[in-house]
Amino acid sequence: MGLTKQYLRYVPSAVFGLIGSQKGNIVFVTLRGEKGRYVAVPACEHVFVWDLRKGEKILILQGLKQEVTCLCPSPDGLHLAVGYEDGAIRIFSLLSGEGNITFNGHKAAVTSLKYDQLGGRLASGSKDTDVIIWDVINESGLYRLKGHKDAVTQALFLRERNLLVTSGKDALVKWWDLDNQHCFRTMVGHRSEVWGLVLVSEEKRLITGAADSELRAWDIAYLQEVDDPEEPEPKKIRECPGIQAAPEAEDGALEADEASEDRILSCRKAGSIMREGRDRVVNLAVDKTGRILACHGTDSVLEVFCILSKAEVQKKMDKKLKKARKKARLNSANGEEEDPEASVSVTVQDEIHRVAKVKTSAKIKSFDLIHSPQGELKAVFLLQNNLVELYSLNASLPAPQPVRTCRVTIGGHRSDVRTLSFSSDNIAVLSAAAESIKLWNRSTLQCIRTMPCEYALCSFFVPGDRQVVIGTKTGNLQLYDLASGSLLETIAAHDGALWSMSLSPDQRGFVTGGADKAVKFWDFELVTDNNSSQKRLSVKQTRTLQLDEDVLCVSYSPNQKLLAVSLLDCTVKIFYVDTLKFFLSLYGHKLPVICMDISHDGALIATGSADRNVKIWGLDFGDCHRSLFAHDDSVMYLRFVPKSHLFFTAGKDHRIKQWDADKFEHIQTLEGHHQEIWCLAVSPSGDYVVSASHDKSLRLWERTREPLILEEEREMQREAEYEESVAKEDQPAVPGETQGDNYFTGKKTIETVKAAERIMEAIELYREETAKMKEHRAICKAAGKEVPLPVNPILMAHGNISPSAYVLETFKGIRSSELEEALLVLPFSYVPDVLKLFNEFIQMGSDVELLCRCLFFLLRIHFGQITNNQMLVPVIEKLKETTISKVRQVQDVIGFNMAGLEYLKRECEAKSEVMFFADATSHLEEKKRKRKNRRKMVLTLT
Repeated sequence: MGLTKQYLRYVPSAVFGLIGSQKGNIVFVTLRGEKGRYVAVPACEHVFVWDLRKGEKILILQGLKQEVTCLCPSPDGLHLAVGYEDGAIRIFSLLSGEGNITFNGHKAAVTSLKYDQLGGRLASGSKDTDVIIWDVINESGLYRLKGHKDAVTQALFLRERNLLVTSGKDALVKWWDLDNQHCFRTMVGHRSEVWGLVLVSEEKRLITGAADSELRAWDIAYLQEVDDPEEPEPKKIRECPGIQAAPEAEDGALEADEASEDRILSCRKAGSIMREGRDRVVNLAVDKTGRILACHGTDSVLEVFCILSKAEVQKKMDKKLKKARKKARLNSANGEEEDPEASVSVTVQDEIHRVAKVKTSAKIKSFDLIHSPQGELKAVFLLQNNLVELYSLNASLPAPQPVRTCRVTIGGHRSDVRTLSFSSDNIAVLSAAAESIKLWNRSTLQCIRTMPCEYALCSFFVPGDRQVVIGTKTGNLQLYDLASGSLLETIAAHDGALWSMSLSPDQRGFVTGGADKAVKFWDFELVTDNNSSQKRLSVKQTRTLQLDEDVLCVSYSPNQKLLAVSLLDCTVKIFYVDTLKFFLSLYGHKLPVICMDISHDGALIATGSADRNVKIWGLDFGDCHRSLFAHDDSVMYLRFVPKSHLFFTAGKDHRIKQWDADKFEHIQTLEGHHQEIWCLAVSPSGDYVVSASHDKSLRLWERTREPLILEEEREMQREAEYEESVAKEDQPAVPGETQGDNYFTGKKTIETVKAAERIMEAIELYREETAKMKEHRAICKAAGKEVPLPVNPILMAHGNISPSAYVLETFKGIRSSELEEALLVLPFSYVPDVLKLFNEFIQMGSDVELLCRCLFFLLRIHFGQITNNQMLVPVIEKLKETTISKVRQVQDVIGFNMAGLEYLKRECEAKSEVMFFADATSHLEEKKRKRKNRRKMVLTLT
């Protein structure tokens, strides 16, 4: 038979059993106009949005492959910026759940994301030590800020000024002037990594959290530059009104990179607040109102502080002064002279006071705050054990008590799932961990039952699917009834861990193997319940097979004649079931066999070991048919697909692989898990596979009708490897570019390479078509009549457009965030044609903004070659004229539109007396004041 064997492809179907993963941070999101009800959490490569009130998942923002490391909602609440492990950033719409914008610029995981006040710019910090500022509206990178020597931990925009402040694991806090992308001040007052920073008190105070229990507070005083004709120097520096000039810190807490660039007079250390936690600050945050400051370490306590207003501080000081005066009077009576004013001064502790401690049920991984005007503070926590909790407290009370208002728990286990089983009808999935058993509906992925258990290691459904049996780490068998969700019985089966169970093919009993070197045989039986006098299921032990080594795995052959037992001495022993006599020994693995399975016809046994190999043996003579190097780490689980010689293996290398035991071929790899895979289960029909991993997720894989051809699969694998290698190649050096990477915010990806190829293909087509047109004209002239011209099928497909219009369409089709990087890869030989076409397009006035962006970028990177090319001088001259005039036209249109909008705004205000935007409140207060004055005048007159 010359045909190749056909396989069917398995594809990822769902991720469940996960509430939130550890790498990213939890954030409140506004949906349906409600604040404080919905939270977004990272869930491996996806983002889940949970409704805290109902405990339901209402939205999934689908990721690709990489894990989510950072979340940040936009100020308008409509979008969510998501940073990934590979340095990519995607911006999702919370209304549609789609991620339309992608930024690729970082080479390592994104560690910090922050929007500016309007939401037009996004600052991202990464483990690659760079900070990149992105233009969200234009969907492109603005510039890269280099300076940190280790991972960036936080980046904050200032509201009033065009400045950015960043902190890093290099123990530095840097201030950047975004007008000229320059670091003008570095604070070096920390002795260890700076893990977080926040700006409070109208951005006049900076609070930093480092690797000790001290929160440092720094006073910031800003400067203004003013022109004063009376001054002999051209510029004189004047302080912003109302801000105290502070002397420089003595400990050399600052370094100014360039004095002339200073926009900050000083950054004096004002003092510090001591946390109760002794470890490093993990997260430090302030709520949107700037009133509440909170932080936590590596434990389960959140410390909450309140930042007092000037009036409140003054009140406090008056009280202090009153006391001091009283004391001074007493002292003067005793003959001691003391100045009460001198003894009272404002300290950081007076301005920031401790409100409460919130103790959660497990270690905190991240948190987010919402502070309502009524004084209620909501704090939501993502905990280490796959749990989300919401606490509320009234921060305006003297000693508020935090109350846990809700928690999201049903959707996942608190610890890693160690065993999975399918029911005989393929519908129910059982998962068991260290603390509970959960029963899931495979089609809806809803958790139907949760039952407490001991540390589970193995499980199966009793025939009939009404009960389940669990084997535990303490050596017990636990029997549960699924209808009532109750524990029927606990039987002490082994003296050590009960590692493995196998249901007998006649379904009347099962066999267990444990760390006490024994294999025990059990039968099901019905016993009369003492309480209800009704019959219930139980088990009784019938036989024991004692061995010399710990038993790791047991498996019945389908005809129930043989029993395979894997031992700690790296062998698998086969025994006859009826007499328990020894039949075969399978040796060859270098480390113990952790998992094994026997095929449906009893012909083959496959064993998976900690030595990373899978061996396929014949059960007739015990000969090894083939040894396969299966995974890059221990093989943890192995299962045959029912009624076939195909089997799945799961490894500690985060992968699941499918193999053919007849042809010894690797069929496909299922990638998705981000940590070690502990177990998997194949449904009785073979249509579904479910797997559990240390990343806390359960994943469902589904068999499709799509045939899988091995050659094509290998080809796809090679392509994926090539694409990865393309992205990892070194960035091209740019002639005449002095500041290195600073200007270029993108990075080379397979998408940017493909975009450059599309431009090249479009220009090739344009060249060919232009040559054809010339030829055609010559033919028509020679023939003296019009000869039909064959139309290019590509141009026809695009609606019969001209070749030059096709080039323009290609440029418009490139993602804004990939444009610069695509032009960077474009060979210079294509640039002259591009410049000539740009001149045509700009003259027509089409897409002036896009074309100018491309044009300026090309001029910048190919400046030397363009200026040295005599042919291009006239083109550039023409471009100069057309560009200036067309850009002016565009500016005029925008100016006109702006004036029109201003006019309409005034009209609307005049009609309805409704004020727009920020002016409203100030106008209102002005009116009130006038009204009061009017009333006073009327009163005085009357």
